[in-house]
Amino acid sequence: MTYSLTSLSLDDFLNQASIEASPAWELIAGKAIQKPMPTLFHSRLQRNLVNAINAATTEFEAIQELRCVVPPYSPVPDIAIIARHRLSEEDGPFVGTPDWLIEIRSPDQGTLELQNKILHCLSCGMQLAWLVDFSRQQVWVWQGEDLPLVYGNAEILPSLGILPELTVAAVMAMTGR
Repeated sequence: MTYSLTSLSLDDFLNQASIEASPAWELIAGKAIQKPMPTLFHSRLQRNLVNAINAATTEFEAIQELRCVVPPYSPVPDIAIIARHRLSEEDGPFVGTPDWLIEIRSPDQGTLELQNKILHCLSCGMQLAWLVDFSRQQVWVWQGEDLPLVYGNAEILPSLGILPELTVAAVMAMTGR
């Protein structure tokens, strides 16, 4: 669902009472967009990736559905991985880009809006992004200013050096399917 407004400012968006409804709302390119409700496999993969990342590092923290403020956007990545020293002691949205963002494409979600969010965060200093496409059994990976690479099966995914070798097949197995 999208608000009917053609362009919404970041301040106006952040002051909307409904943006934290489940599922959360994001501001992408001036449009308020509600995230799709996750499926069983999506939820399992999200939980299991967060647990795997947090078990592997004390330098970073993986957080599900954390609102970020990356002007003029306000994305809510499926998983935001942020260096612990960058996390605030106060509650609220994270101001800035995550170091690494993971999006899991839902069956009814287009890749263009996810890529738009990823490209904006990369242009603002994010180091790494994964776009997990369960239906195609592949992971799109962006690093810095490089074009995305598509990984599949036994290929090892980059992870800012915080995970042991993790393949696409191992990520896909985290859905419990």
